[in-house]
Amino acid sequence: QPAMAAERSLAMATCTAPVNIAVIKYWGKRDTDLILPINSSLSVTLHQDQLKTTTTAAASRDFTEDRLWLNGKEADVGHPRVQACLREVRRLARKRRGGGEDAAALSLSYKIHIASENNFPTAAGLASSAAGYACLVSALARLYGLEEELSEVARRGSGSACRSMFGGFVQWQRGERPDGTDSLALQVAPETHWPELRVLVLVVSGEKKPVGSTAGMQTSVETSPLLKHRAEVVVPERLAQMLRHIQDRDFEGFGQLAMRDSNQFHATCLDTFPPIFYLTDVSRHIIALVHRYNAHHGHTKVAYSFDAGPNAVIFALADTVAEFVEVVRRSFPPATNGDQFVRGLPVGSAALSPELVAAVVTEPVPGAVQYILHTKPGPGPQLVDDPSQHLLGADGLPRSRA
Repeated sequence: QPAMAAERSLAMATCTAPVNIAVIKYWGKRDTDLILPINSSLSVTLHQDQLKTTTTAAASRDFTEDRLWLNGKEADVGHPRVQACLREVRRLARKRRGGGEDAAALSLSYKIHIASENNFPTAAGLASSAAGYACLVSALARLYGLEEELSEVARRGSGSACRSMFGGFVQWQRGERPDGTDSLALQVAPETHWPELRVLVLVVSGEKKPVGSTAGMQTSVETSPLLKHRAEVVVPERLAQMLRHIQDRDFEGFGQLAMRDSNQFHATCLDTFPPIFYLTDVSRHIIALVHRYNAHHGHTKVAYSFDAGPNAVIFALADTVAEFVEVVRRSFPPATNGDQFVRGLPVGSAALSPELVAAVVTEPVPGAVQYILHTKPGPGPQLVDDPSQHLLGADGLPRSRA
């Protein structure tokens, strides 16, 4: 039951939630209001030690209006998707109570204050909406004492957010019903299933994307015949294959399919009219580098996946990370931040053979990659028990972050 400080009548809950990266991509809605996709998708949840959103939700009879703060700045709590999540959580809470007000339970009429923070740059194109809405729903559910399946609620905030409600490897099922009740996420394997899997995020730019995902994917649905073929024919087959590669921990199959699916997603963007370009010259340099590296080794040791932006997400097994990071460092020599170039999990040092350098490091582009974040698959949303970690103070306002 939510901790209710009786004398202040303030209830508060704080959660963290992860970013996820789709290896079979979601692009296109069949219902824009309910956020129902035209195809199923499959993702890897990334570890919250490197990338996470933290959200505190508080309710009090003293609050006069709902309020929202993102990364310390007040934001529009009236945003339709924020409102959809709030409405759904309150509806579930009401339903759970059988319509009657449980004296011990938090009053659903109280206004709420929400504060949310990312431990990574929001603009860096690192799926902040997925983590953000998964975290919002987790914190609200905790506040109102809900336990049930919440991926359906998170989906109403951001489609990919439903996948961030679980750790490890997660499938978002397309569903068939018009009301969306069967369009939900389920975990296909926990993060412990493939302990050697590692993820490198190559941040090439913190720019805002040229076309937001929401607008972009609907233009694609309306104008791209390739997207229709992808959703109806290609994805169902690929999803089954990808599930098999994950179960078998078959990196060769997993990596190749992840790259093919990423490429097809970007092909559907190019097939959209007018076309959408998310990949930049640097993105294409990274793609070519990965193919040269794999060709040199004679099999798939690293695999790229790009979402709606230029940053590369690279999958590899742990024993490949140090060498490939060194290859990236030689190919994109850091401009100034040599010491800050690799962040996240530690990366060992690696000596490169002259043959590898000659075959793989062709023309270096200094400063093109801002930094590399080394991470791995991780768990779903977590409850933060330590009250000192709340983002809101006892007055229900953001705490000054020292």
